[in-house]
Amino acid sequence: MTRITIFPLTGAVLYPGLQLPLHIFEPRYRAMVSDALARDRRIGMIQPQKPVDGAPLFSIGCLGRIGDVEALDDGRFNIILDGEQRFRILRELDVTTPFRQIEAELLEEPDDVLAPIERASFEREARRFAEAQGYVVDWEQVGRLDDTSLINGVSQIAPFDAAAKQALLEASGLSARCELLVQLMQFFGRAGDGDEDGATLQ
Repeated sequence: MTRITIFPLTGAVLYPGLQLPLHIFEPRYRAMVSDALARDRRIGMIQPQKPVDGAPLFSIGCLGRIGDVEALDDGRFNIILDGEQRFRILRELDVTTPFRQIEAELLEEPDDVLAPIERASFEREARRFAEAQGYVVDWEQVGRLDDTSLINGVSQIAPFDAAAKQALLEASGLSARCELLVQLMQFFGRAGDGDEDGATLQ
């Protein structure tokens, strides 16, 4: 079991091996960052089930380590979290700190690769989705990414709603996440939903 300080934020999903930039301005989360910097620099990103204060949490999140940090004169921070490992909440702790803390189980990440047909199917659907949404993508650079960086990277930045982002994070293994990502791109592409509400990291 691991004790983790958590930052519950709707729409902000972190994956192992990826980065998440955050602007920290609320006093309790400024205290959270100061505490993390004084200890092990680690913060757990997790989505609340509702975007209200003190809401129940989803069961799966991702532990991140503060890499780059910019401390502003007025007490705010700009930080970049480096994703380390997914975790599952065991219980929330009763604490006196202004920020929430949990006991969690760290999850092992399988060393997956996609079958060539899975990768080809994903890239084909991603091109359709990007074109429908009006995104400009460097497909040559995409083609050089390894499977994990590609699937997790798209899962993290895709303009899906909070529930879809959570389902992707909870998917067990790269093939399952890839398959779900294709289904979501098809669904959101058909719906013509360009709403990026869930992608706001403030």
